[in-house]
Amino acid sequence: MFTVQGKRRSFRIAGFTLLEIMLAVGILGLMSLAIFRFVQANMTALRLSADTAARDSEYDGLRDLLTMEWQSLDPQRGRLTGEPLKVNDRERDVVGWFSSAGPGLLTRYAPGEYKVVMRLQPENGKGDRLALGLMRKPREDTAEQHEHETWVPLIKNVSSLQISYFNPNLNTWIDRWSNATQQPWLVKVTVGRTDSPVPWEAIIPLKRTPY
Repeated sequence: MFTVQGKRRSFRIAGFTLLEIMLAVGILGLMSLAIFRFVQANMTALRLSADTAARDSEYDGLRDLLTMEWQSLDPQRGRLTGEPLKVNDRERDVVGWFSSAGPGLLTRYAPGEYKVVMRLQPENGKGDRLALGLMRKPREDTAEQHEHETWVPLIKNVSSLQISYFNPNLNTWIDRWSNATQQPWLVKVTVGRTDSPVPWEAIIPLKRTPY
């Protein structure tokens, strides 16, 4: 005969105790937290990877822009010159040239010729964050005021700019190029990156080779 006591015992065997339920909830919570941290870590890694790839593409574009522009300069009219500068113990070299509409001016429709200078300057006119860009003004403009100058930022938040020139006559790298009637064979551009301990560097050939 099935008694009331036996029925109570069967319910006790088939059910879960409060301790077992709390233990199961705790295990599920730990698993959920582990999954969340795993997904969060992967999302952070993907975001950092995407940011790094975007920054690298900016520097690749800078190398392509300078290569296209400097290789197209007329050795006589282009007048590529460069000066070494240092501000607060940081390299802030400048390099300039004369250019008409094209890559050097980042426009296809500029009338006449312009003096283009690649240099660093504060992003917002002040502060420690520097931007690498091009300052351009009409070639015939000799006014000391800067009203006709146009600043074109290329890469933001850089720490330094160092430019070296390979002199074929000396067969060595020099930090200044003042010979406006002759181009260096190679120009080495080194940019200090705030997002990497390793600076970005590119060597751009100006003298075309037959192969």
